[in-house]
Amino acid sequence: MLELSGTLTHFANPKTDKARAYSDSQREVISVAKAAEAKRDIQLWPGYSVTPLHAFDALAASAGLGKIWYKDEAQRFSLKSFKALGGAYAVARQLQNIIEQNTGTRPSIGDLLEGRYQSEVSELVVSCATDGNHGRSVAWGAQIFGCGCVIYIHRDVSEGRKQAMEAFGAEVIRIDGNYDDSVKLADSEAKAHNRIIVSDTSYEGYMDIPKDVALGYTVMLSELVEQLDGEIPTHVFVQGGVGGLASAVCGYFWDLWGERRPRCVIVEPEQANCLQLSAQAGKPVVVEGSLDTLMAGLACGEVSALAWQILATGGDDFMTLSEDAVPATMRLLAKGYGSDCAVEAGESAVPGLAAAVLAAMNEEFAAKLGLNAQSKVLVIGTEGATDPELYQQLVG
Repeated sequence: MLELSGTLTHFANPKTDKARAYSDSQREVISVAKAAEAKRDIQLWPGYSVTPLHAFDALAASAGLGKIWYKDEAQRFSLKSFKALGGAYAVARQLQNIIEQNTGTRPSIGDLLEGRYQSEVSELVVSCATDGNHGRSVAWGAQIFGCGCVIYIHRDVSEGRKQAMEAFGAEVIRIDGNYDDSVKLADSEAKAHNRIIVSDTSYEGYMDIPKDVALGYTVMLSELVEQLDGEIPTHVFVQGGVGGLASAVCGYFWDLWGERRPRCVIVEPEQANCLQLSAQAGKPVVVEGSLDTLMAGLACGEVSALAWQILATGGDDFMTLSEDAVPATMRLLAKGYGSDCAVEAGESAVPGLAAAVLAAMNEEFAAKLGLNAQSKVLVIGTEGATDPELYQQLVG
């Protein structure tokens, strides 16, 4: 018998409409055509391989769903997170842009990987603020392409995640404030020291680079479409944060499938629900305070401006998930439910799956979300044990 508990809240976005066409302005942020270019580049990176798509048939049956697909990003490069695709891709794009400006020649990814512009690249420094996984990707990208790297982390980022970034040669600076405070400090320090900010969140005056981060994520979505082999999910449950991943998922499927796109359900922690509150207000809302949550990668209080261009009319449902559901879902996956395979999933990987299963087993939420025995649900397991010590504490 499936035993999983937790508390959900739900808000249905009144601005969504399946018949609404994907606009040119939204396509400027995320498009299938731009995604194809990103995939061509990332496939050349050392260690690239397609991550698995698991079918959790036993879990789906117990929850009263037709299918559950789980895209397993625990095996993405050596970073164990989908974030490996975004930050490092944006680093590469910035290096290409700057070298082209300075020399008149645009280097290829192969040129960068083979060190053909090492003297130019070694003088550049990239920087960002992070909860952990994005900074790790930026640091890794800086290492493989040969530039310097400075990362800012907030008070709640674990020591294990700090050390993981330092292992790629990054200078890591911890501040006393929260994630949004670290974003502001990284930005001001970059201006003072002529560093290149490679952020996964966008704000006024900073829009172009986060587009590249989100385009990196679409490589995972391109893989997914091929793995689904013609099937289209009815629902996709995706983690929130600043909205970068959710907007990439929503926008890519919207551009690809139009009216047939899956219902996009965005899941956030109760204490960091900036996307849900923004949907309720009809405009971006800032969540103040500590943003304290076990789901460290989702501890974000400000919506990415670019992400909101897509999610404001493309996000169908906005949900919050209570903290207690997270360790239980991680343990369920680590053991493997019934005949389903076992999966290593970090604390920020499971909110989408937990919310989907809990909602399906609750008559009220199932009705609100249109979940039933014919539903085909896609979830994205965004990370593995990116903090091994915490993973052991939670899973055992």
